[in-house]
Amino acid sequence: MLTIEHENSHIAPWLQSLWNSLDFENLPNAILLHGQSGIGKFPFAVELAKALLCESSQGTQKPCNQCEACHWFNTGNHPDFISLVPETHRKLLPHAEYEGDDAPKKGRAARDEGDGEASEKKEKKNISIEETRGAIECLSIGSHRGGNRIILIYPLEMLRSDSANTLLKSLEEPPPNTIFLLLADRVDRVLPTIRSRCRLLTAPRPDRQLGLDWLRDKVQGISGLKMADADIETIYDEQGGAPFSVLESLVARHNKDEKDELTISIQASRYLLQSMSQGARINWLDAAEKIHKARYSFLLATMQRWVSDLQSVAQGGDPRYYPKHIPTLQNLSKTANLPKLLAFWKSLTQARRHENHPLANRIQLEALLSQYQQLFGG
Repeated sequence: MLTIEHENSHIAPWLQSLWNSLDFENLPNAILLHGQSGIGKFPFAVELAKALLCESSQGTQKPCNQCEACHWFNTGNHPDFISLVPETHRKLLPHAEYEGDDAPKKGRAARDEGDGEASEKKEKKNISIEETRGAIECLSIGSHRGGNRIILIYPLEMLRSDSANTLLKSLEEPPPNTIFLLLADRVDRVLPTIRSRCRLLTAPRPDRQLGLDWLRDKVQGISGLKMADADIETIYDEQGGAPFSVLESLVARHNKDEKDELTISIQASRYLLQSMSQGARINWLDAAEKIHKARYSFLLATMQRWVSDLQSVAQGGDPRYYPKHIPTLQNLSKTANLPKLLAFWKSLTQARRHENHPLANRIQLEALLSQYQQLFGG
């Protein structure tokens, strides 16, 4: 059994044991890695793809970062690596930092970054059926370098039904020497027929101290980014203990890019929390107007975390996500109608099932915030 048990700096420390548990000589043709968003699944999968394509013969030290295959992979040009991700996630893939005469030719990574007017277009969040078919068609061609061929798909739950069915056909009759690395933030949204054809790997969330230590180390390594430990801890808790998500939000805040989607969503989330803290006095029409341009899934997650804490405090527990808001949560819990609170939680859960569909966000938010107002005082 070949396991690659060296410490890998590209793997988050809380995922290192998962990495070391993999038998690289006997991997199945399809792996479904799932877990909370923002805990490092994508860097893990990219490093795994690189290790599976590495051509080094030096025992367990893979990826070696020295062989030609690793060089091609690092520049985003390995011909046997196929990535199927929406435009919003392509910045997370390895890509060329140079285009000299000795640079390898463009490979199969589905990146197609445009320039000029194309770069100004809003990035797509879904994976189209055309992209899926194009990637699957590439599998009919033999491996370019005679070894493994890797197709990475993230996030799997973002596939449309027609794209998912196309993928399913390939999983049912997998091409030789092809390994599917599938990633999902919400495995419950993945088709059962796809799940049943994969080996499921659960990516654990770090314990709080380990996650915070990692995050502080990363923050210290970013020039000009200074933040008090207490503020880091607050944001860490607010974002559900997902270190990569927190780091991304801190960098976005540091860069002060007012047009960045994450920056917009963070600012909207803050306004949403201020509004929800008003309880029965919430101006839900104003709140929906101010926040509806933000990422809908981000806002729903904020609402769920707030309501989760409110439920916990109402039942004598402690808040998990917003411990600094205990006085506000305690006051709200005194007038909250528990049955209505549970019904509202179900409404949020239902909304999250359809958060990626092209809905009228403002209307949806108005309906949810109006329902939230009715939780109090009766």
